[in-house]
Amino acid sequence: MQRWTNVRTMLGRMGCLGTTIATIFWVTSVQAEVKLPNVFGDHMVLQQGQRNKVWGVAAAGESVTVAIHGQSQQATAAADGTWQVFIDPVPVGGPYALIVKGTNEIKLTDVLVGEVWVCSGQSNMQWSVDRSNDADLERLAGKHRPIRMINFPQVGTQEVKWSHDNHKWMECTPETVGKFSAVGYFFARQLSETLGVPVGMINNAWGGSACEAWVRRDLLAADQKYQPLMDRWGQMEAKYADLLAKADDLTADQKKELASLKGQMAGNHRPANIYNGVLKSHLGYGIKGAIWYQGESNAGRAYQYRDLFPLMIKSWRDEWSQGDFPFYWVQLADFQNEQPQPGESAWAELREAQTMTMSRLPNTGEAVIIDIGEGKDIHPKNKVDVGRRLARWALARDYAVAIPFHSPQYKSMVKIENKVVLSFDHVDGGWRPFDVNDPRGFAIAGEDKKFVWATAKILPDSTIEVWSDQIASPASVRYGWADNPVVNLFDGAGLPLTPFRTDDWPGVTINNKQ
Repeated sequence: MQRWTNVRTMLGRMGCLGTTIATIFWVTSVQAEVKLPNVFGDHMVLQQGQRNKVWGVAAAGESVTVAIHGQSQQATAAADGTWQVFIDPVPVGGPYALIVKGTNEIKLTDVLVGEVWVCSGQSNMQWSVDRSNDADLERLAGKHRPIRMINFPQVGTQEVKWSHDNHKWMECTPETVGKFSAVGYFFARQLSETLGVPVGMINNAWGGSACEAWVRRDLLAADQKYQPLMDRWGQMEAKYADLLAKADDLTADQKKELASLKGQMAGNHRPANIYNGVLKSHLGYGIKGAIWYQGESNAGRAYQYRDLFPLMIKSWRDEWSQGDFPFYWVQLADFQNEQPQPGESAWAELREAQTMTMSRLPNTGEAVIIDIGEGKDIHPKNKVDVGRRLARWALARDYAVAIPFHSPQYKSMVKIENKVVLSFDHVDGGWRPFDVNDPRGFAIAGEDKKFVWATAKILPDSTIEVWSDQIASPASVRYGWADNPVVNLFDGAGLPLTPFRTDDWPGVTINNKQ
């Protein structure tokens, strides 16, 4: 016992290296029997209409059989104990039993087949039903056993985490629904009730997480665009290692610095920390697509996000090996104080970077929620509409349901004397200004880049005319360009106009790269 106590003490002191050694100890101990990562369990949902990968560990050379619904697939564990098989498509519904046999047998029960989606991002995706609007009513009505969710823990590490014990699939019941991601749940409920199939949600969201923590480190290190970011983290890591090596001789201030650095080493901003500690444990599980709500933590580096966010999506797709699977995200909501005059905004620039991603990558989409945020709260409690707007994208694009799904989006501008006429795509059913008849939220500027509030008028062809008596020769028009803009334009389907600007003048975050 004393010997093991000393080993544990050593591992605690060694930080990330200790994690590696502990992982080796753990893998060695389990390879005598077949073991599955925790994403495979009772009540799980398998993706319909495709071959699904099942993987695990066993003794080197051990024969492993996976059986479900009359089919049986075999594999032999490699020298490192890893194995994988692909099971052929299984009919929608269930419940089924999935049986894995080696020297031991694992039987997973109540397995359903339907649609599987990843719900990921930071706190607004992590936000639970219990903390959202009308949680008491949602619990009373939470009788949807065909909807399942698995919540992954928050583990930040530079070493791959293979599995997470004690984190299992949950059936949706009045007793469990409060623990579901609210956005994930309302998305899943809309899909399940519309399509009449089970829906499984893999919830790996981590509040406050930065986009770079979800990306493989080698991908970031290989691109010069991220060198300032990687250099900053490299300096922090070197400082942490130096202080850790001198842990017994530190001053009080140095001990505080070491404690702070230790938290950051295992935190949710360090490049690749969440990729290794969370995502990798289930990356490759059969899915239909992913929904994402993140960006607040990267708003100060919005220009960098123009490349970083598409890089993350592409890297997930490449490694998941399911092609360009659907990837839909939530644009940042309105937040913080309303401003009396037009101005610059890091959050507006982040929203712009999110919108740009639709033109950078195929099979992507954006749910605009500029109308349902809360100025006083970065976590707006209305998650029903968020889930529904994401579900519109999935239903229309992936399940051939004929419904509006794309928020109106700026297309082009024409200058006519002192006025600008704006054209838009995706205006379903014409314009419907909210509360008052006149469009609100437009600003206009000349070449001096000094914006003033503008008057706007909806024309019969659904273009919008914008002007101000203060601007004789307009050069740019912006809409909803603020942290918390006052806007009121919706189309006939009730989808809000996507915030935009017609200029490409350098923004406030253009030089922020760390």
